[in-house]
Amino acid sequence: MPSRRGPTDGAAHEAAIDFEYDDERFARRVGESVRVEVGEIADDRSRADVTRDGRTVHVAVSAADLVALRAGVNTWIRLVQVAEDVAQAGASAGAGKPDDGDGGDRSEVS
Repeated sequence: MPSRRGPTDGAAHEAAIDFEYDDERFARRVGESVRVEVGEIADDRSRADVTRDGRTVHVAVSAADLVALRAGVNTWIRLVQVAEDVAQAGASAGAGKPDDGDGGDRSEVS
């Protein structure tokens, strides 16, 4: 999965985070979901790159200073968590499983 924008050249600080999944298809959903955010988050002090290799989604964050690096890493971790939650919900809904106990049964449509 090619990225749309790479880390800042010559950045003073860098962090790499790998998210490994049991299923390559799930990793693809998560990776594609967060990759669209590369370059869209307004921050002149940090950049990110998102790639996928099989079942692993790689997020590389680079920043001019440690405060920006911490903020960037936190942002990308949250984005991945949301993508995971949505992908899991979609997988559950697509499998026709009952909902999470709110009283409704979505497995049967009348």
